[in-house]
Formats: sequence, structure tokens, C-alpha cells
Amino acid sequence: MGDNTEQLRAFLEGYLSGHSDQSLYLSKLALSLYRSFQQSGVLSDLDGAIVLDQAALALCPPGHSNQSDSLNSLPIYLYTRFEQMGVLCDLDEAIDLDRAALALHPHGHSLNQSLSLHNLAIHLYARFQQRGVLCDLDEAIDLDQAALALHPPGHANRSASLHNLAIHLYARFEQRGVLSDLDEAIDLDRAALTLRPPGHSNRSSSLNNLAIHLYARFEQRGALSDLDEAIDLDQAALALYPPGHSNQSSSLHNLAIHLYARFQQRGVLSDLDEAIDLDQTALALCPPGHSNQSLFLNNLANHLYARFQQRGVISDLDEAIDLDRAALALHPPGHSNQSISLNSLAIHLYARSEQRGILSDLNEAIDLDRAALALRPPGHSNRASSLNNLANHLYARFQQRGVLCDLDEAIDLDQAALALHPPGHSDRSASLNNLANHLYTRFQQRGVLSDLDEAIDLDRAALTLHPPGHSNHSSSLNSLASDLYARFEQRGVLSDLDEAIDLDQAALVLRPPGHPNRSQSIQSLAPSLLARFKQHAQSSDLNDAFDLYGQLSQVSHAMLHGDLLAAKSWIISAEKLNHSSALAAYQIALKFLADWQHVTGLSSSSHYFDVVSKATSSLAMDAFSCGVRYGALETAVVLVEQGRAVFWTQLAHFHTPLDEISASGDIGKTLAAEFEEVSLHLRAMLESSEDKTSQIGQLTKQRDDVISRIRMLPDFSRFLLPPLFSDLQQAAEDGPVIIVNVGQRSCDAMIILIAKDPVHVPLDIAQSDVLELSKKFQSHISNAGSSDNRLYEIEIVSVLRTLWERVVGPIVETLRQFVKPGGSRIWWCPTAEFALLPLHAAGPYVKKSRNFPDLYISSYTPTLAALIRARQQIAKDASTPQFVAIGQGNPDDGKALPHVAAEVDDVAHRVAPILPFTSLMDSDATIQRALDALNTHQWVHLACHGMPNREKPFESSFMMRDGPLTITDIIRPRLLTPEFAFLSACHTTVGYESSPDESIHLAAAMQFSGFRSVIGSMWSVDDEVVGKIVSAFYDNMVDGSGKLDCRRAAVALHKAVKKLRKKIPLEQQIVLVHIGV
Repeated sequence: MGDNTEQLRAFLEGYLSGHSDQSLYLSKLALSLYRSFQQSGVLSDLDGAIVLDQAALALCPPGHSNQSDSLNSLPIYLYTRFEQMGVLCDLDEAIDLDRAALALHPHGHSLNQSLSLHNLAIHLYARFQQRGVLCDLDEAIDLDQAALALHPPGHANRSASLHNLAIHLYARFEQRGVLSDLDEAIDLDRAALTLRPPGHSNRSSSLNNLAIHLYARFEQRGALSDLDEAIDLDQAALALYPPGHSNQSSSLHNLAIHLYARFQQRGVLSDLDEAIDLDQTALALCPPGHSNQSLFLNNLANHLYARFQQRGVISDLDEAIDLDRAALALHPPGHSNQSISLNSLAIHLYARSEQRGILSDLNEAIDLDRAALALRPPGHSNRASSLNNLANHLYARFQQRGVLCDLDEAIDLDQAALALHPPGHSDRSASLNNLANHLYTRFQQRGVLSDLDEAIDLDRAALTLHPPGHSNHSSSLNSLASDLYARFEQRGVLSDLDEAIDLDQAALVLRPPGHPNRSQSIQSLAPSLLARFKQHAQSSDLNDAFDLYGQLSQVSHAMLHGDLLAAKSWIISAEKLNHSSALAAYQIALKFLADWQHVTGLSSSSHYFDVVSKATSSLAMDAFSCGVRYGALETAVVLVEQGRAVFWTQLAHFHTPLDEISASGDIGKTLAAEFEEVSLHLRAMLESSEDKTSQIGQLTKQRDDVISRIRMLPDFSRFLLPPLFSDLQQAAEDGPVIIVNVGQRSCDAMIILIAKDPVHVPLDIAQSDVLELSKKFQSHISNAGSSDNRLYEIEIVSVLRTLWERVVGPIVETLRQFVKPGGSRIWWCPTAEFALLPLHAAGPYVKKSRNFPDLYISSYTPTLAALIRARQQIAKDASTPQFVAIGQGNPDDGKALPHVAAEVDDVAHRVAPILPFTSLMDSDATIQRALDALNTHQWVHLACHGMPNREKPFESSFMMRDGPLTITDIIRPRLLTPEFAFLSACHTTVGYESSPDESIHLAAAMQFSGFRSVIGSMWSVDDEVVGKIVSAFYDNMVDGSGKLDCRRAAVALHKAVKKLRKKIPLEQQIVLVHIGV
């Protein structure tokens, strides 16, 4: 406290109580304490100032000459304490005092009146920011306008009045969405900036505000000139803040926001990266406790989330969530910004739940949404936003779990949000659309027509808000058409169907060839035309429908999931009507599947595979069946190859070639980088909720150009093109490959031979029979692995006999014509449920007859291309290969396997004299050491628990001492070219439950990681029995020169099982299979 304050205090103590000047000196002491607080930040000085000013005011009855001074100063002190402590009663008291001060300054007292008007407006605006009550904001604006009228052109305070009124009008625009408020704010900003020329102390403030308001108008009207001007103003403001300036961090923040917006418009990733750099710099300027720290944490989180959406790097999303949590920790219960932090964290957790399929993230997002909504009661300006977010996240959970109460609650919230968006509100159309979509979904679940009727009414209201020329006009036409078509299917009223067709045709006109949503319109219009054809039998409707479907073949690259759905709609219609275009429809659908995945990229999340499995379903198998029906056998083979094992195929045909292109030279490196960059931009445009038609078209052309240039490079002419049959035929180089296919219309086998046409073998079995046989067999072997009895041998033999009679026997009859029985090798390539059945073990199982193992030596391959790649993989150097045996019989979290140690000792006894041998046992067999071993050894023997996860296949694992070694770990790039892996563990060929065709299992992961030859198990293995097989197997693995050769694995397994056939149970004789060369 300064000397002047001490003198005043001493003087006052000598005054008699009731002295006529006591209130004046109390006020002066209060002012001195307030200034001391401003310098030192000591809150007790501020509290003292308030107490003294309150005492001074109490000594000033109405009419007292000093009353107005205290009424003016005390609200300022109270408002300052509110800013420090956040106690709303201080703000309320300040406003009451402001009103009293204003009442003392009637019209004509211009100086004091304008000051009172200004203070009351500022404090009402602050209360609005806390409580969201719009009448406070309206009153603040009225007061600002009155103050401005007292500051005509030339008045010293005119720029300040212009500035304040602009800020408050902008706040009202944010609440009500009335653009005239925003336009007026910008005009006022420009006027204020003119009054603050270069060198003016407040110029930077005006530059900042005008930039913010221009940016807001850009968001409303999309005029890029507003955005460009905002960025120029931001940069000018930042230049006025040298390093260390208190406002530098805010200026960095604003520029980051606006650069991010420009990135969204122009797709230049360097703008996004720069925005993140600016965010990080701004955050670094905010030490712990800084008032802007939470804001900067939130913004950096949002921009990292945006970059995650562009590049798909999950670490950006994880970091965004960590930043959100840090921001939330700075906003404890009662903090005015807590709801903002809750909202941001909820959005980002929801995004992660979509990526990884982790329900706990989605549940947490919903809990956070509820907490945010509770902080935004009726009347709060952001309540509608919270209602909308919670509704969308509950709807997402409904789609995951199918619990209808989530959908019901989402609809209730949608209705509440719509009520807050009255006619004229900028967000009304979005609320109408959300509610309509969710009601339509509930109709699909419960069949209550009133939901559908209401959805249609809402669609009509939304269409009214999207007149011709509006960017969303075509999507509104499409939504209403879809709902009307659904009602026609329920009620059969032809006027609904006719109107739906009219609307779809209008939407199609707005989506010419090349438009990214044209396929969506075709998917909607063509079935409606076919429905009318069914009613009236007018051939024009039939022809128009299939002409529309035929236009899908003109799409050069399908970029949206909707393109694939349109092609699948074509397939359904063509198959149903036996239309001649069916095979073409399958070809287009599988081409679209590849295109779609090339853009969306790869993910190992269960959510991604749910999407893929729903998109592909039985597509490839039905395409094969169709090709067979049309006699196009080579085409059938190509199609089934395109649509199966999608993840592995993409990994091999997309990421691996990009690495190879990069390694081919400087031109290749440049082209690979350019391809990845334009693909990222394109994916961002496709996932945007806004209309990005022109940007999508431009980026698609750029991408096509890069692909064309890549295909001009040596050895890359087939980049991103489907395989040719002549290439796939090379899979049969060492023996026939037999595709065994399950289709909805037929089940067929195809024998692929190296120098002959493919041979078709029709199978007398239906899809439903194969499914039933698979279920029956899985039930029989569900308790396999116990050596104390011959488990359900009669039931197992029954399945193997059925397989022989209806599937394998007919194949053998044809196969004999090309390959003589008696030890020749063949490869099985089963699809769908056939992948779960032991084709290699089928047979009549009667005396004096031969089962399949007596005729041929079996191997498996998930795809033809996988077998070709395995043959092409040659060791990168000629050094002696290394062998590692990893044995984990005592995992920390699992049942002990007592025979693992003996098994590894047996392997060592047979292998160590031939190859450099390492073993990792028990405490040494950890996740990291196992991974290191996989990276440095070409031959691997794994003896441990195999843990399949049929719901989340990438979490299938080998159990190590300290936890699971997952597929995600295994498929990382390797330095060496691995040769062979024996997986002495349970269920290593058990894959994705909803789509066994995807081959997402441990054995396939080893093969696609580079192991040319793999032995795995189809179900549980007996710990003791498998040890016997292993010993016999390695005895047969050594070739004539005394070396190990991975190409002998199938024969070695065949001989080992044959040797032990009378000593081990049947289900253990047939549990192990060979995959690869």
C-alpha cells in the first residue's frame, strides 16, 4: 500500500465520527486501495476498496453531492472482483448500482450519462455471458446505442462506443442468427478502425474485432473475400504485438482459427499445420493459471482433431482428448466454461469410439453430454447445441446396441432442440433434418406409421427452407423422396410413389454426371421406377431404371460409401428380375469397393470392420456365383478375388506398393507423396458435412492424374487396378488351387490349373445347408483339446462324410482328370462358411475306402494373390536363417500349459544341429521380446495359448507372460524376409465372426506379415498331443541336403499326422492345417 494511502488512513482515523467530508475521504482511500490491487493483485486490497466504497455510499443519502461518485466507482470494483472470483452476486450488485447511477444522470448530463450507459451495458453483457439471458444482451445494445448517440463524429469517445456496440451486436447475432446484426457490427468495426489509424493505442483491438466479425460473416455467407480480409487483419494485429506482449497469445489464437478455416476451404495442409503451430505457441505463452490457458487447450485440441480427420493419425486424436481433459480440469463444477469443455471432450471421445469401436468412449461421451446439458438449462444460449449433440450420440449408441430407449430419448431431444430453433433461425433446417431422420429410423424399427408421417412433414418443412438454388436443395429433395417411397411401400398409395419419383428426378438434375452424390440419387430413383413398373407394367419405367443403373459404370472412381450402395441396389434389382446386367452390376460394385477403400484408407478398428463386413457381406461370393451362371469363369475368379480378405488385399495392393514406389527413385518418391497428400485432402472433402462438390471434382482429377503417372513407372502399370486372371492363375504353379464358394444362388467349386482354363464343379448343396453344417461342426469341436477321450468322434465323422458326399467327393472326381491321387499337393481356397469346415479331412470314413488325406496333400490359402506373394518372397540376403522357439506355458493371466517346455526342448533337439537356434521361455517370453524375436528370426515356433477375439479380430493374440501379443503388433513392417511359423496354439485360424471371409486371424496375420509358410489350428489343440505331432513334423522337415525348407511344411505335417493316426484322437489329427507355399 502506497504512502498516499497510509496518509489518508491516518487522517481519517483522526476525524470525528459523522464528519461532513468522511464519505469523500473513504472514497479516496477506496480508490487508492483499488489502484494498489491493480498493481499487486492482492485481493484483500480489492475487498478493502469495496468495503470502504460501500461505507462511503452509506454516508451519502439521496441528493448528496458525493453519491454519484460512489455509485460510479463501486460497480467497477464489484465487477473487477466478479472477474477475479466469479461470484455472480457481485455482478448483480454492480448492475443495480449502475442503474441507480444512471437514474442520477438524466438526459442532458452527457458526460456522466454516457459513462453510466457504458458501465451498465458492459456489466449487463457480462451477466448475459454468465447466464445466457438474452434480455440482458438486448438491454446492453440499447444502452450502447444511447451512448453512441452522445458521441457524435469528432467526439473523443466515439471509437470506444462504436467498438462496444459492435461487440454486443455480434454476440446477439451469435444467439439469434440475424445477419443484419452481424452486418451492422462490421460497419461499426470499420468506422472504429478508421478512427484508430496506425500508431493509435487501440488499433490492434479494432483489427482483431473486425477480423473476428468478418470471419463470422464468412461462415454464414461463404464469401472468401471476408476470410482473406480477416487473415490480413489478423496478421496486421499480430505484427503490433512484439514478443512478450500480453495480447500476443490472443492474436496467435485468432490467426490460427482463421488459417484453419482457410485450410477447410482450400485444402492446403500447411495451413492446418501452421494453425497447430500457432496454437502451441499461444499455449506456451500461457503459464499454468493463465486465464486463457483453457481456451488455448480447447482450440489446440480441436485443430489436432481436425488433423486427425485429415491424416488419420490416431495419436493426434489421443492428444486432443488429453488436452480436453486438461481443459476440463481447469473448469471445475461451477466454472462458467465447464459446459464448453464437457462438450468438446464428448465430441472427441465420440470420434474415437467410431475409430476404435470402444463402447466405453461412446458411453463417456454421452455422460459428458448429459453433464453439459444440465449446465445449460432452459433459456441458456447453447442449450440447443447440447440437445443436438446428446441426441446424435444416443442415436449412435442405438445403432451400436439396438436399444430402442436410446432412440426414443434422441427423438425427444431432437424435438426439444427444434423448439429452440423457431422459423427464421439459421439452424432450424438442420434440426428438422435430424428429427426426420431419427423418426424414420424408429419407423423402421417399430413400424408405427405416425412416425413416418411426421418425418415426411418435417422433410417438407426442411425443403421449404432449401429452395431452388440452395446448396442443400438436392439433399432435401432426396430425403423427402426416400420417406415418401417408404410410405408407398406401407400403404400402397400411388400418389406417394409418383411424388417420390418426381422429387428424385428433380434431385438428379441437380446432380449431373461427376457430382459426388449422383449415385445416391440413382439409388433412390431406380428402385422407385421399378416399383412403378411392377404396378403399371410400363416398359419405359423398367428401361429407365436400368439405364440409370448403367450410368454407374461411367463413374471413374467411386469415392463415397453411397456409390457402393447404389451398385448393390443395382445387383439386387438385376438378380430379382433376372436382368442381363447382373454380372456388370457385380463388376461395378467390386470396383467401387476397391475405390472406396483406396480413399478411406485402412483401419484395424472393429468399427471399420463392421462397416466393411456390412458393405461387402456376400458380395464377392455372389459375384462368383453369377459369373459361373453366365459361363464367365475367369471373370468369376477375378471378382471373388477382389472382394475377399479385403484388409489384407488392401495392405498388399495399396500400402506396400506405395513403399515400393517411394523406393524406386526420386520420381517415385515424389509421386507417392503426392498421391498420399491428394488422397488425404479428398477424404476430408468426402467426409465433410458441407457441400464440397467443386473441391471433390478438382481433387478427383488431381488424383487420377497422379495415378496415371504412377502407372507409367516400370513395374507399376497395374497400380490400384484389379488383378488379371492370367496373373491369378500363377497361384497354381505348384499344384491346383480349388476355390470352394458359397453363394446365395448356388454353391460351386472352381479348379484353377496353371496352363488350362478354370474348371467348374457344381455342388449339390445350398447356402443354408453349408451354414447348418458349419454350425453343427463348430458345436461338435467346441470342447476339443482334451486328450482323455475321443471327443464326439461319431458326430465329427458324420460331418466329414457329408462334406465328402456333397462337396469334396464331386471335386475329387473332376480333379482326378488333371492330378493323379497319391501324394500330389493341392490348395484349398474356401469362402464364407466353407472356411470354417475341414475340407482337407473329408471322406467316406468306411473300411477299404480312401479319405481325402489318403489322396492328396492339402494346404490352404485365403486368396490366390496371397499364395502368389508367398512364392515371390525371397530372402533379402544369403546369410544363414535364424530359428527362435517361443514357449509360454505359465502366463500371468491364464491356465498353465504343462507340456510347453518339453515341446520346445523337442524342437531344439531337432533344429539346433541345423540352424542357429534361440529359445524364449516363460519369464523371457514377454510381448516385447517376442516382437524383437519375430523381427530378427526367419523361422519361428510358437507354443502358447492362442486367444481368438471374434468380435474384435485385431485383438486376437498369443498369450505372453505379461499379456497378449496381438495381430496389431504382429503386422508391423519387418526388416527380414521371414520363412516359416509353426503356431502351436489354439484357434489360430479362427477369424472375424460376422465375416469369416476376411481371414483376420493369427495364422493369416503371420502369412501377410511375410511368413511364406504357416501351420495353424482350426480349433483347440491338446497340449500333450500337439507335442507329439511337432516332434514328428520336424523329423520330416529336413530335406535331402540336411537343410530346413519351408516348402516341405505341408508334406511334413501330412507325414506326421499319418504316422500318429492310430495314436491320437481324430479331431486332433485334423486340427492343424498348412497355409502358404
